[in-house]
Amino acid sequence: MTSKNLLVELFVEELPPKALKKLGESFAGTLAASLKAQALIDGTSVSTPFASPRRLAVHVTAVAAKAADRQVQQKLMPVAVALDAAGQPTPALLKKLAALGADASVVPTLKRQPDGKAEALFLDSRVPGATLAEGLQAALEAALAALPIPKVMSYQLADGWSSVNFVRPAHKLVALHGADIVPIAVLGLMAGRETQGHRFEAANPVVAIKDADSYAQQLESEGAVIAGFAARRAEIQEQLKAAAAKEGLTPIDDEALLDEVTALVERPNVLICAFEKEFLDVPQECLILTMKANQKYFPLLDAAGKLTHKFLVVSNIRPADPSAVIGGNERVVRPRLADAKFFFDQDRRKSLMDRIPGLAKVVYHNKLGTQGERVERVAALARAIGQQLGGEALANQADRAAVLAKADLLTDMVGEFPELQGIMGRYYALHDGEPAEVADAIEDHYKPRFAGDELPRGKVGLCVALADKLQTLADMFGIGQLPTGDKDPFALRRHALGMIRMLIERDLALDLAWLFGAAKLVDAKVVEQLSEFIYERLAGSLREQGYSALEVDAVVGLRPQRLGDIPKRLAAVRAFAALPEAASLAAANKRVGNILKKAEDAVAAQVDPALLKEAAEIALNKALDSVKPAADAAFERGDYTASLQALAALKAPVDSFFDGVMVNAEDAQLRANRLGLLATLHQAMNRIADLSRLSA
Repeated sequence: MTSKNLLVELFVEELPPKALKKLGESFAGTLAASLKAQALIDGTSVSTPFASPRRLAVHVTAVAAKAADRQVQQKLMPVAVALDAAGQPTPALLKKLAALGADASVVPTLKRQPDGKAEALFLDSRVPGATLAEGLQAALEAALAALPIPKVMSYQLADGWSSVNFVRPAHKLVALHGADIVPIAVLGLMAGRETQGHRFEAANPVVAIKDADSYAQQLESEGAVIAGFAARRAEIQEQLKAAAAKEGLTPIDDEALLDEVTALVERPNVLICAFEKEFLDVPQECLILTMKANQKYFPLLDAAGKLTHKFLVVSNIRPADPSAVIGGNERVVRPRLADAKFFFDQDRRKSLMDRIPGLAKVVYHNKLGTQGERVERVAALARAIGQQLGGEALANQADRAAVLAKADLLTDMVGEFPELQGIMGRYYALHDGEPAEVADAIEDHYKPRFAGDELPRGKVGLCVALADKLQTLADMFGIGQLPTGDKDPFALRRHALGMIRMLIERDLALDLAWLFGAAKLVDAKVVEQLSEFIYERLAGSLREQGYSALEVDAVVGLRPQRLGDIPKRLAAVRAFAALPEAASLAAANKRVGNILKKAEDAVAAQVDPALLKEAAEIALNKALDSVKPAADAAFERGDYTASLQALAALKAPVDSFFDGVMVNAEDAQLRANRLGLLATLHQAMNRIADLSRLSA
């Protein structure tokens, strides 16, 4: 079967820029997958997506004009139903065959094959392969239906009567198999070979695509459009670097902004602009955010990472004299920067402390009161954590920072740019004369804000950040607002992971039970739910860091209260697992655990040496007397690896015990003593991790 390359393009009005990359990938991926499912392409075909502000397209190599016919076997019905006693077809069989376009003449060719406990009749038939027109029509409809668009619009077609639904009005459809037009239609459009280039700079307003392979080249040369999203993005990136290098500066690194700008232009042209230096008195975070969010500009930084008065704009046109474009962008950005300066100047007229009463008027949650009441809870918890970690001085600073931490929510700057909460609080706190540690904590108490984000820089920030996240978890779990499925409106998973990171990476001497008590969590059910939630996040995080499921289960299975110990416990388990005795001891530990679970009464870890009769139990008790003190001493000084490795000496006596001793002896005293011996062994082996989890 002859194959050619295929090009499909849907030309539309401006697509939503933040979604363009995903739209292009989805359009190309779904269309190619549908063609493959219909056997019009195979695994060797390559699909290349194109996406610009006004088009979605895909180029697919080696597409057949018609799929090969297929042999299919279809089950009809059980033989007992299909044939009568004389072996003749029943009315039921004839009706089934007629529905499939066959008649009684095919009965002799039907195959009998086992189907469970009975035999059934099967019909072999040949199904014609789909033509490209048929297959592409289905593939294009599937691709449009699968586009990740939350909302579509309805618009009228040219006839004035019909209407269709799509993300934006579509105006042209191109479908070329080699140089041949594929006769398909969608959204009221018939496929052809004509598309449109750049609105202002195309050499020809209408571009007639010669064949599938000339699409990208023709659009660029005749239409002044770089059709490929990746190619356009790379071009913008190169131009940004080159323009910045001329000034000895560096453009701000923002992948999301780069994607959005790529989705806004068809023929990128990077130009250097500037604003008045007086605006640099405003915190650079404000200026950067207003330029990026409102204008889609790329601020320029000096070698020290400090904002300069120059910025880059990605224009969609390339005039011979760009001065008008540059001047226009400089005029547009000036009012934005002036607004930022006005907000900054106005906000500093009122101290953060003077704003605190206003938080009592801001509802935090209808079941949890106001933001002011929440601040009081967080401040009390931050003080308690500070007292625990650093005494009265740290407690006072943590209290002060927590009280001020949310005050910037009432400022004009944060009202305009919510992303600056905490950042502006730090600037305003320093302006108010607050200590640097307190000011830093106001900014840092939101950290870590996302996976990989830095932790608070100082102890005060750690106290407030930990208190803020824990109080949110305690409040929400307390009113039953637990995350469900992929819904987590209060970002509780992120808060839990932030807590975990701070406790582990800063090795904070705080137990979870103490933290829950400090947060006034008294309901046993809520404590259990929150504990389970945190340990689940902990286990997932550790597995993502490369620890094996067995190692994580062994350590987290014990529900250690101090999370700062987790890395040392994991390292000890990994070292223990490498010992030749590890597998045998893990299996024995699992066996011991099962025996103790089946005991009728609670078993105390106590042994009466006078009741030890068998040589193997005497030897095990003696080994425990020797090994346990050394293992316990290593545990107490925090040397978990040495503690676990000391247990290796128990392998031989443990193996001998299970080979030669009947635990459940008829004598009740003897049985209780042997269970006590096993409980002592179990206790000694499971202080650092549940070693039974290492057993396959």
